[in-house]
Amino acid sequence: MLIGLCGRSGSGKGYIAAMFAKRGVPSIDTDRVYRDMTGPALALSPCMQELKERFGENVVSEDGSLNRAVMRSLVFGPENKKSLDDLNRITHAHILKQTMTEAETLREAGADIILIDAPLLYESGFDRLCQAVICVNAPEEKRIERIMKRDIISREDAEKRLRTQTAAEDLLKKADYVIENDAEKDVLQERVDGIIADLRSGKYKDLQ
Repeated sequence: MLIGLCGRSGSGKGYIAAMFAKRGVPSIDTDRVYRDMTGPALALSPCMQELKERFGENVVSEDGSLNRAVMRSLVFGPENKKSLDDLNRITHAHILKQTMTEAETLREAGADIILIDAPLLYESGFDRLCQAVICVNAPEEKRIERIMKRDIISREDAEKRLRTQTAAEDLLKKADYVIENDAEKDVLQERVDGIIADLRSGKYKDLQ
């Protein structure tokens, strides 16, 4: 059973995924898959090669990794929507292929539920492969603070990043389950446990 895990940047998806892992439900972090594809390498990955062809040599650093600062300057902002669309189209295809390979490996190892942690779950089309979707939500100010601390960027850059993402309201409406990341650890673990029990029973319902 593939279960989508989504939420805007800073919502705490990784924290929630770790709680699922404690109960034997593994996850595949598509951000990690992306980093692996665009990290330092002696030879460019197929994904990096395609990005270079579309955006130019400046997006490739000397070590073969993606120059994220250059890429951000090319795709963020309403005036760069076409470039952002192209970036997503290219990377999603490569991430999808690798993610499904890893999911098959986990399935063969005995996993009955696998989380697909994808910030762009719907934009990438991953939702069509999932039997249910969990959305992790958190207050806007908390998300901004987490992004600034995690990525060492300014508030302006954090807000700009959030503006490029699907609105929280839209994600919440589409999700089968919602986890409000606004409680103590024990309470959050109870919410996670409730979803796992529900999934294994074959019944889906909102868990607020």
